[in-house]
Amino acid sequence: MQEEKQILHGYIPFAKTIAKMFGNQCEVVIHDLTHPQSSVIFTMNNHVTGREVGQSFDHLVKKVLLSDDFKEDHLAGYEFKTDDGRVIRSSTTLIRDSNQQVIGAFCINFDISIIMQMKTVFDEFIPKSVDNASAPKEIQVEETAIQNVEEIADQLIEQIIHNSQFPLLNRQEKIELIRFMDEKGIFLMKGSVEKVANQLGISKVTVYSYLDEIKKSANEGEE
Repeated sequence: MQEEKQILHGYIPFAKTIAKMFGNQCEVVIHDLTHPQSSVIFTMNNHVTGREVGQSFDHLVKKVLLSDDFKEDHLAGYEFKTDDGRVIRSSTTLIRDSNQQVIGAFCINFDISIIMQMKTVFDEFIPKSVDNASAPKEIQVEETAIQNVEEIADQLIEQIIHNSQFPLLNRQEKIELIRFMDEKGIFLMKGSVEKVANQLGISKVTVYSYLDEIKKSANEGEE
């Protein structure tokens, strides 16, 4: 684990350089994915999204790993909205150790809300040109890219369970662990239910029943 720590902390100077270069609207976050439940180990300009050291990853699975454009361990220029409605443009690069195992993620989050407001003003004065030459390109997901994502998902599941009190977890603790994985989008990954079941030593039916219980509890809370 000492090697992983040294590698990840070696990225901190890069994070500081990027954040200072692009100013207060640019947030940089470093995640330690060997501890998914508390993955954030460094953040600068964290007022952009409110990320704090000790928090977990948020958009890694849903926005990055499941994107058709995620290739060669990075995804650039994806967007999400904050709770207060601001638009954030982000880029994420995975960090690997000497054994090519994914150990972290380097994330850049840029608040483009002001830029979008300026664009709206400019669009009111500048006539739009119609360009029929450009057409959407069909995205083809390579088999190697799919295998890469499945490998990363396997590692995340293994680390999440490894960092818990397994195999001493009681039923409620297992439900809470599955709730965490569900919130982070783990179960959107192909084959994840079976992998979690195998890791926890329970059946797929049990995992599905826990997920149904979690969903039912959430619905009751909204009523």
